[in-house]
Amino acid sequence: MALANWWIILIAVAVIVVAVVIGLLIGLRRNARHRALPSAQIARAERVRALPSFQHAVRRRTIALAGVLALGVIATVIGGVVAARPMSSETIQPVNTSRDIMLCLDVSGSMSEVDVEVLSVFEELLNGLEGERIGLTIFNSSPVQVFPLTDDYDFIRTHLASIRESFDYIEEIPEHWVGTLNGPGASLVGDGLASCVMRFDHVDDERSRSIILATDNEVNGDSIVSLQEAADYAASVGVRVFALNPVQGVNTAISEELITAAQTTGGEAYGLRDTTTVGDIVADIQEQDATQLRGQAQVVWTDTPNVWIALLLVAGLGFLVLLWRVRL
Repeated sequence: MALANWWIILIAVAVIVVAVVIGLLIGLRRNARHRALPSAQIARAERVRALPSFQHAVRRRTIALAGVLALGVIATVIGGVVAARPMSSETIQPVNTSRDIMLCLDVSGSMSEVDVEVLSVFEELLNGLEGERIGLTIFNSSPVQVFPLTDDYDFIRTHLASIRESFDYIEEIPEHWVGTLNGPGASLVGDGLASCVMRFDHVDDERSRSIILATDNEVNGDSIVSLQEAADYAASVGVRVFALNPVQGVNTAISEELITAAQTTGGEAYGLRDTTTVGDIVADIQEQDATQLRGQAQVVWTDTPNVWIALLLVAGLGFLVLLWRVRL
């Protein structure tokens, strides 16, 4: 047991000491006053004191007075403990049963006109998910993690809105430019996808992991890994890729490449403006079994005054009963 405000015990002890001192002073003063007053002589008083009934009455009253004092001290101490807030600790390890989803957004120039629409789709996806951990990585010539996997949906919505507002180009350096232009080329989809795959944590645990990749697959420059190589890597570590393609059906060659890459991982590719896009992605993700993820062990402190309150009630009631019995 621990006490949140242990110093209150010191106050309770001080109250007891002050009360005892005051009681002694009052008793000494009364005795001195009685000695100063003339007293009447009672014949044969020693015979009365020797009577067993008299001695029994004196012992009973002495014990009762001692009990009143003891219960008063005990009640005061217990009251101090209750006021000091007794607490107990418990070590818990939270378990989160969920799936992991990484949002992977191409912020290259060819996507700038549709990225706001894509981010709106991402926000709409949140409405169909519950408890899943979501992360966001953006890429152009280089990838940047905007936020790691988290189940704080208010936090996620705040950052999605912030990225979406950066496409208004109000600031001199928009947020989606920061860190995404650190290399030659543009829209390096293979590197972006590979980076998103590597953003998953707890790699030793078997979990449902998915990537929602939004890109037009219009690569400009040489990437470290190709889109298909990144898809093969995703498949090897159990990550499914769901692609959102704003030009699906327009440019058949690059659309087919994106579809093939997504299907390699067990995922699928969708046109950005398909009427069933959001529902299909959520349904596909939720087909995978949610698994438990153990969080970091935490020590939780809770107030545990119940036993002490019960003891205080017993001591207080006993104190009042004895006061009534000895007629104090």
